[in-house]
Amino acid sequence: MAQVPQRFFDALAVRTWCGLSLSALGRAREEIDAINVYPVADGDTGTNLYLTVESAVAAVEAVFAAHAVGAGKPGPGLGSSEGPSLAETVGAMAHGALIGARGNSGTILAQLLRGLAQVLAADAENAHSDGEGAHTDGPGLRAALRHAAESARQAVAHPVEGTVLTVATAAADAADGAEGDCADVARAAYDGARAALAATPDQLPALERAGVVDAGGHGLVTVLAALVETFTGRAPEPVTVPHARVAHDPADPVGECSLDGPSVDDGDGGDGDGSGGPAFEVIYLLEAGDAAVARLRQRLDALGDSLVVVGGDGLWNVHVHVDDAGAAVEAGVEAGRPYRIRITHFGHGDAHTTHSERPPRERTQRAVVAVVPGEGLAGLYTEAGATTVLARPGEPPASGELVQAVRRAHAREVVLLPNDAELRHTAAAAAEQARTEGVRVALIPTRSAVQGIAALAVHESGRRFDEDVVAMTSAAGATRYAEVAVAERQAWTTAGICQAGDVLGLIDGDVAVIGADVAEVAATVLDRMLAAGGELVTLVLGEEAPESVAGRLEARVRQAYLAVDTVVYRGGRQGALLLVGVE
Repeated sequence: MAQVPQRFFDALAVRTWCGLSLSALGRAREEIDAINVYPVADGDTGTNLYLTVESAVAAVEAVFAAHAVGAGKPGPGLGSSEGPSLAETVGAMAHGALIGARGNSGTILAQLLRGLAQVLAADAENAHSDGEGAHTDGPGLRAALRHAAESARQAVAHPVEGTVLTVATAAADAADGAEGDCADVARAAYDGARAALAATPDQLPALERAGVVDAGGHGLVTVLAALVETFTGRAPEPVTVPHARVAHDPADPVGECSLDGPSVDDGDGGDGDGSGGPAFEVIYLLEAGDAAVARLRQRLDALGDSLVVVGGDGLWNVHVHVDDAGAAVEAGVEAGRPYRIRITHFGHGDAHTTHSERPPRERTQRAVVAVVPGEGLAGLYTEAGATTVLARPGEPPASGELVQAVRRAHAREVVLLPNDAELRHTAAAAAEQARTEGVRVALIPTRSAVQGIAALAVHESGRRFDEDVVAMTSAAGATRYAEVAVAERQAWTTAGICQAGDVLGLIDGDVAVIGADVAEVAATVLDRMLAAGGELVTLVLGEEAPESVAGRLEARVRQAYLAVDTVVYRGGRQGALLLVGVE
């Protein structure tokens, strides 16, 4: 079905564009991951871009939801007078991309969106002051694309041609020559970007040797194609990308590919031949002033490479590769307040490590790798023999972390349990990368840690791999899941309007109960789940859950459901107050 075209660049057009971009990147993610060969083949670019835009979409949707609730309407306020302004919407988009940016690719895309947002917001405000509607047109979009390309280039310490920066500049150049409305400008920018993408192998020897175009540039062309669809109602023909010609020995668990950290395909990254390089990747958000960030850039540039610093107005996203991770973090502390700090060590199995440095070790036959939301569950899963990846609240793991966990498991066969519906694309990318490294991987689409517990309970490494996967999948699928959490803000839900501080009961991912008391909401959720039957209830208590909840729920099950057993675990800092599983 063709998309309904938007006439102007207003708040609704921003929302439409973000949604289309996310869908398009989801479809292209594996292809983009597969062609990531510069400066190191760490196969994370498509996933990083997807997660960055996903964060932008969440921020935009939150703005629309807040306005809809404020207007007292159940809908999202689509284009109504009560809806958000263009300035508010593009500001949310830019902020969401900034705080959710992953790797060099995502970080640069976040800066592109920020540069675009700055011009669109200013243009819309000027139009509004002149008595016109809060939107922009073709000339405004041309100016926005130019500012976006320039601001992204300025954010990279040592720009390299043949990357997404080149593609962004070409898009702006082509847009400058376009006359007409937003549709005409978007089409020209897309055509210019697509032509530049095709030429990237001529600018980077690494791309030419592999027979591919730049992965980050491909991602930007995908986003621009969504922009064309926003204003024309139809998506242009997708980019056709050849597979990488990267030498790889399937018997070698590493080869030339690595996913230890977010993608670094768009910045400096050293000499680009994959030999040598800093030992750590350091990423953090930073609250600091402009002058302090300018000094920080100089210091980090002296410490390492692949430096990208994006943001502004007091909030920045910092990405760098260094040998001294402590010094990189210390520099951030001196500049302001760093947080969401991620440090990845490029150790064994990374593209920065030579083959001679990896001592041979015999693989086990089979392992389970699981993403878990809290330290308590991590301990439980580990005791059951699984290799775990800790997902901190608000900080889902990147596919590189999952691949590194697969490598740590060091098995010929791996069952991967993402335990979160939002990790489906990330887990799929990790599984695909691990398969290219000679590991047989089965991805079981678990949506909650309690489904993972059910799957792990029936895991038997002694039986055939296919039989084990079928049994684990069946156990997970037979487990209904729920959680009890606290609402962070006012929002419209499937159970009605909730206020910040309300207790929410979610069943199978949808809000089913809104209340004020944790135990009462949990009991209602449990009753609704057991109404369909069940033999075993699993309760996972979060660190902030009231101590009495588990006892009250266990007593309720004993009194009202005589044939049902209950098991309780301590999950620690898992985000939700309570996780519930019913088998």
